[in-house]
Amino acid sequence: MTQIPVHERTLDLIGNTPLVRLEGPSKEAGCDIYGKCEFANPGASVKDRAALYIIRDAEARGELKEGGCVVEGTAGNTGIGIALVANALGYKTIIVMPDNQSSEKMATLRALGAELVTVPPTKYADPNHFQHVSRRMAEETEGAIWAGQFDNTANRKAHIEGTAKEIWEQTEGRIDGFTCAAGTGGTIAGVGMGLKEFDENVVIALTDPHGAALYNYYANGELKGEGSSVAEGIGQGRITGNLEGAPIDTQFRISDEEGLGWVARLLREEGLCLGLSSGINVAGAVELGKQLVAEGRENPRVVTILCDTGFRYLSTLYNADWLRSKNLPVFDWLKDSD
Repeated sequence: MTQIPVHERTLDLIGNTPLVRLEGPSKEAGCDIYGKCEFANPGASVKDRAALYIIRDAEARGELKEGGCVVEGTAGNTGIGIALVANALGYKTIIVMPDNQSSEKMATLRALGAELVTVPPTKYADPNHFQHVSRRMAEETEGAIWAGQFDNTANRKAHIEGTAKEIWEQTEGRIDGFTCAAGTGGTIAGVGMGLKEFDENVVIALTDPHGAALYNYYANGELKGEGSSVAEGIGQGRITGNLEGAPIDTQFRISDEEGLGWVARLLREEGLCLGLSSGINVAGAVELGKQLVAEGRENPRVVTILCDTGFRYLSTLYNADWLRSKNLPVFDWLKDSD
């Protein structure tokens, strides 16, 4: 009988998430596509990993002390992870978030006891960008540290030491490619670096949404965005501290429509309720799988990240009126509920 692990601390529940073969994507790609189920973390997203490492790193360096506060600017999921970890360790949390993110994320942060500050979405160069506002708040708050997830490389270290190692062990070292989108860049850089330590031949691919600049950067050496995306938490216009030195071998650009197509299929065909970033990641994994098959790799295996639960987007991705307002296709079953 398989022994189910017993953990001594709740924070040990972060990481060691399941890996699952995705039947529809595998059939489409002509090879095995696997999803790392990061929605199984306590905060229901991949960002729990970065939150834990960032806070533990600040403690180790003596910057975060008893009774302290963690301040961060985030699209939501990192804030949720930070709030949970901070609660478990006795710290306060202040989260600054763009006001165009899902209401479910905002409600969750408030429910977790975090102080939530919302600001209008703006470009990174604007001093009122949510990252800059959060940094200033940290500087002005006694006993506070700024998590700084975009440039704090404790973020990618979480994936070098955790996610990459888990994927390698779960696939028994039989992995040909890995891909995901970049927000902070911590996941793609960290998993890429970690897997390359095991096998240099693992292909690391960026899957970029429209509107982000990294696709053009890795394809043509120029940070240039084209189009737009409604995906939350992914898409980047600069080389963050976590992205510096990231071993990106190839890149794909995926539209919201294609990502939503996979969100719909994974829910209806495989019972997985996911967010748009996961759908975009799966679309990229299918493209990478096809590429590896075309290159002659025998029975290649590709892994991607299933970032968070779709229950965090009931007012957006799973709302017919919202989808129509963004000129996006409405899922068939939502049309029936109008």
